[in-house]
Parts: sequence; C-alpha cells; structure tokens
Amino acid sequence: MKYLLAMHMDPDVWDGLSEETKDAVMTGHGEFIRRIRESGEMISTQALDAPAKSAVVRVKDGQPAVTDGPFVESKEFLAGFYLVECASHERACEVAAMIPDAGIEGLGIEVRPVVFFADAETETEFTGG
Repeated sequence: MKYLLAMHMDPDVWDGLSEETKDAVMTGHGEFIRRIRESGEMISTQALDAPAKSAVVRVKDGQPAVTDGPFVESKEFLAGFYLVECASHERACEVAAMIPDAGIEGLGIEVRPVVFFADAETETEFTGG
C-alpha cells in the first residue's frame, strides 16, 4: 500500500536549532532517500516552498478568487513529503521514523495511507481496500 509521509515544519522550532543540527537533518535526508530506494519502497519526494509563497484558490459565483498564503492560520506547515510503498502501516511508521525531522522535538512526520492515485487499475486500488 502507498503511504504519504508528510513532514510538518514549525519555523520557531527550526530557527531554534543549531546550524550543526540543521545541517545534520538536511544531510540525513540524502541518506534516508538512499536507504528507501535500496529497499524499493521509494516512489517520490518533494520539498515545498514557504507558505508565504503559496496561494489559495476558491471559486465564488463561478469566478476564481485567489488569496495569498496558506489555507489555515498556523505556524506549522507542510514542508514536503515522501510517497512510499510499504507492506504495512507498521512498516510505513518504521520508514517515517528514519526521516531526520522525526528526531527533532517539535517536528513530526504524519503517516497517511493513500486511498486514490491516478494510475489505479482496479476498484480495490481506488478505494484503498
């Protein structure tokens, strides 16, 4: 089953880290990617830019309305993600624990099963069952 491993960022926590710790986290992502590629569990990964560079689009009265910034008012934001394929939820949690951010107090990795993906071939894949 596919799992989204979402990395949540709290800028206050990140800014409070030493440069050495920040470098270790960033370098650790390279090692993590190597390990899950070797295991065959890596599908893809993306890092996202800061919320200040995002926009929210809503349609009102048939017209798009675009506003700046993230959808929710929160200092935490989605910083990036890994999409992996693991044999079980337990394994997905083990993989998530390998992401360097998981070891930083105040940061975390959300493990969420994927219930739909564009190349689904069967109803079972579509529903996640």
